[in-house]
This record gives sequence, C-alpha cells and structure tokens, in this order.
Amino acid sequence: MGTLLDIGQKPYNHYGAYLRTKYAGRRVFKIIVDGNFTCPNRDGSKGYGGCAYCNVDSFTPASARKLPSIKEQVEEGIRRAVNGYGAEKFVIYFQPNTNTYAPAHYLKALYDEALSVAPEHVVGLSVGTRPDCIDFEKVALLESYTDRYDVDLEMGMESIYNDTLNRINRGCTHEELVSALDLVKDSPLDICVHTIFGFPWESREMMLRYADEINRFPQIKFVKLHHLHIVEGSIMGVQYKREPFHVFSLEEYTDFLCEFIPLLRPDIVVQRLFGLADQELLIAPNWGLGKSAIQTYIDKELERRGAYQARNYPKIPLKSAGE
Repeated sequence: MGTLLDIGQKPYNHYGAYLRTKYAGRRVFKIIVDGNFTCPNRDGSKGYGGCAYCNVDSFTPASARKLPSIKEQVEEGIRRAVNGYGAEKFVIYFQPNTNTYAPAHYLKALYDEALSVAPEHVVGLSVGTRPDCIDFEKVALLESYTDRYDVDLEMGMESIYNDTLNRINRGCTHEELVSALDLVKDSPLDICVHTIFGFPWESREMMLRYADEINRFPQIKFVKLHHLHIVEGSIMGVQYKREPFHVFSLEEYTDFLCEFIPLLRPDIVVQRLFGLADQELLIAPNWGLGKSAIQTYIDKELERRGAYQARNYPKIPLKSAGE
C-alpha cells in the first residue's frame, strides 16, 4: 500500500510544494549571493568573533566566495541551476553574514544589480539578516520590491532564550527579534525565522517551547529548522575540541522533530528541517549521509509516526519562554 510520500505529499507544509503551487509547477531555485557584508557582532559595533557557532564559509558556496561581482555570482548561479537541475525561475538569496547591515541606498544598489540579471526569470528576493539590523527604512526598501517580486526577509531567531543568546555571543536579545517582528506586523514581506536546536544546555522541553513562540506571530510565514553543527573556524569548534559535548545524532534529531512538527501552526511553511556544513569544515555531528538521504530518513520517520504538522496544535498549550 502506498504512502503520502509516494505521491509527493509530506507530513508538513514543504517549501518545495509551496513553490510548485505558487509558480504553476515550474522549478524554482534560490541563487545564493555574497554581498561582502560583515556583521555588527564581528566588526566591533557589538562585538568581535561573531556568534559562537558561526563560520561564514561553512554555509557559503565556493562559487559565491570566488566570484568578485554580484552580477557574475547571479549569472554563474543561474547557469548551474539550469544545467544541473533544469531550473526555470529563480529567487535571489543574499545569504552570508548580515545582508541589511549597510545604509539603505547601498543596499538598494546591490539588490538592484542582482535583480537586473535575467529579470524575466527572477521571481523573488530573499534577504538574510539579524533582527537588530532591521529598521523602518530598510523594511520600506524591501517592501518597494514587492510589486514585482516575492520578498522574503529571513531573521535569525536561533534561540528564544536570552541566556543562550548570551552564551553563544549572539550580540542581540530575543526582545530585539520581537521588535523586528513588530515592525513587519502588517507588511507584504514574507517573514522567515531561523532556529538552531541542540545547544547542550537547553532541555528538550525548552526547545519544544520554540514552537509556541513561533506560533504566536502570525506574520511568520516560513521557518528554517536547523540542528546545531560544530564547524572549523568557530568558537564552539575550539570548545568542542577541548571538551566534546553532546550533539544530536540523526535518530535523536528526528525523534525531536517528530514531537516538534506537530506543534507548529498549520499555515507555516517549512523551508528546511536541517542544515549541512561543508564536509571539510564539519567537526560534528557527522551523520555519514548526503542531504537527500537525510531528508528521506526524516520524512519517512515523520510519516511512520504520524507526526503531521499541527496535529497537536493547539491541543497542547506550551508555556511562554518567560515562564
């Protein structure tokens, strides 16, 4: 007997299905662009060294690191997506570092340059940033593109606990994320928040409360759920080598997701369930599988256990982060 996965349906609102529906079945790919930004937590504005888990190279494609101009990066990214995956439409994704950390006029010049490449095929703009680098002027700039593109503003929530944010040298508080979300409460922007599960001092119950915090903001449309991975060149990488601590196995992380996904609000679209670092930079955990195999394993376990998105929403009220 076949399963829902056999016919392409996942136990959660999957980003790929969302894109296929929105763009009439056309293959839509994100093109990662490095705008050569820095971060207030690296340049001394708020701190030095960056977040404890972060090495920017661990999530930046080599093509983006090597090409000097925005235009060349987009052209090369589109070429690879077309030749390798048969992509038809594209979302320009400013990913590495803090992509609103500059004056609005400078941001506009970079965004415009990226969007000028293959305009007949580019359907969206996605901008990753920190919540403390969002203000009215930058929100207004991003909103100015929404008459032509779908615009996704991605903010790093990481943890909902200020103690954790302090321990990982995040340089901002959860209240600053809440303030940024208030700025976009009635905005046409599509808001995405990024979380990290598995900080060794956070209990399972503490991590499950992330769902309640996400659910209470109707302006959050997308989520990216990641497990903590330890990479070379990061503060946590040094700490882990000196004194290893527990990180999720694939089985443990999947077990957690089987409890977390059913708590999520039914309208939220899941862009990612896990993250991967380059093998040459990854210290732990090494699950020994490629992206597709990990995705398949998690999806099958979610379906096997009946862990469907919103199955337990709002049946199991969780306490707020402050309680």
